[in-house]
Amino acid sequence: MKNILEDNYISIEEAAVYLGIKVVTLRTWIKLKHDLPAHKIGKQWKFKKTELDEWVKSGKSALE
Repeated sequence: MKNILEDNYISIEEAAVYLGIKVVTLRTWIKLKHDLPAHKIGKQWKFKKTELDEWVKSGKSALE
């Protein structure tokens, strides 16, 4: 059974650390990579680790 916390939203700072990139890079990706699984909640960008994992596995993170 999946850990419920695993599917909670994380902040842009946490997502950048999780992906091993800088926050500024992630902000650029949000603008340029329209398939990036980012969710705007209010004024903040939020991410789910499971969606980020699938996005990376799909190879879309390497495409420009």
